[in-house]
Amino acid sequence: MAGLFGTTVAASNATQATTGDISKDVALTAPPDDSISDISFSPQTDHLAVASWDKKVRIYEVNGQGGSEGKAYYEHEQPVLSLCWSKDGTKVVSGGADKAARVLDLNSGQNVGTQVAVHDQAIRCVRFVDVPGQATPVLVTGSWDKTVKYWDMRQGTPVASVSCQERVYSMDVINKLLVVATADRYINIINLDKPTELYKTMQSPLKWQTRVVSCFSDGSGFAVGSIEGRCAIQYVEEKDSSANFSFKCHRQTPPTTRDVSNVYAVNAISFHPVHGTFSTAGADGTFHFWDKDAKHRLKGYPEVGGTIPTTSFNRTGSIFAYAVSYDWSKGYSVNTPQMVNKVMLHSVQQDECKPRPKASKR
Repeated sequence: MAGLFGTTVAASNATQATTGDISKDVALTAPPDDSISDISFSPQTDHLAVASWDKKVRIYEVNGQGGSEGKAYYEHEQPVLSLCWSKDGTKVVSGGADKAARVLDLNSGQNVGTQVAVHDQAIRCVRFVDVPGQATPVLVTGSWDKTVKYWDMRQGTPVASVSCQERVYSMDVINKLLVVATADRYINIINLDKPTELYKTMQSPLKWQTRVVSCFSDGSGFAVGSIEGRCAIQYVEEKDSSANFSFKCHRQTPPTTRDVSNVYAVNAISFHPVHGTFSTAGADGTFHFWDKDAKHRLKGYPEVGGTIPTTSFNRTGSIFAYAVSYDWSKGYSVNTPQMVNKVMLHSVQQDECKPRPKASKR
């Protein structure tokens, strides 16, 4: 079977090594000039949107051989912090430090984003959601002004707003599940059937600052990543709480000091759209694929030459994109002109993300 980038994928029942290969990963053409804050594949095509601290959002087309070509771009007035696609793949929306959300209609042929939302502070997260009673998809924005707002993009004012305990740091949505993570380790769960109510509020099961939340593919729960090299698997309903757990990742033990562990932030968690397995990527410059149901690491990968701030699977799960760029985890003084900024495309082989076979019951 021919795979992405012209490689041949051989189906094999043999046990594969747990260390993955990144030697054939392909770099995206003409990447941003500054730190990359977010990347996201279209849900309909192999177009990749890239947000950067250079104030731009760029959209690339990726082909089956790993080649890429810039197709469109637009600008904010300040660094761009988050982006996402509409479900039909025709629009990209982004939020930034300029306190605004902007949308680009790719069918317009223009390279100008239209402002569709505004907050009192930077917009950290943007997502499209389906809300009962709304004829069109609704934009939801999470901000450092401690609010989550819902927008009908045809109007200049929000249709609803939810107050949070603290600044919004991360947010994700799937089906009717919206998860909002804030400073001070609060996690708010919203059922989009009642979008202005908090269905459940909890403290993160992890003891340190939340870096990322990502919803399971089936909407039954979410994963949490923190700055201390830990990931938690959390189900929404109490009846499933026995399946909650957390695990260490993105930690390194120097060869000369066995009793010391260097701990790195978990910056990104992406769920595979077909298998329901997931990736973690971090400030240690590595990424890993995991099976939460088997509580097993499927593959780990070598260091990529810089921190990884954001990742994304394409719609079929055959491409895994990861940014190699400064994640600001050590402050502004560490950011130098020599820092690498690139997006790599990894061809996902058949065995890399498939869950482990479930043991048959006797």
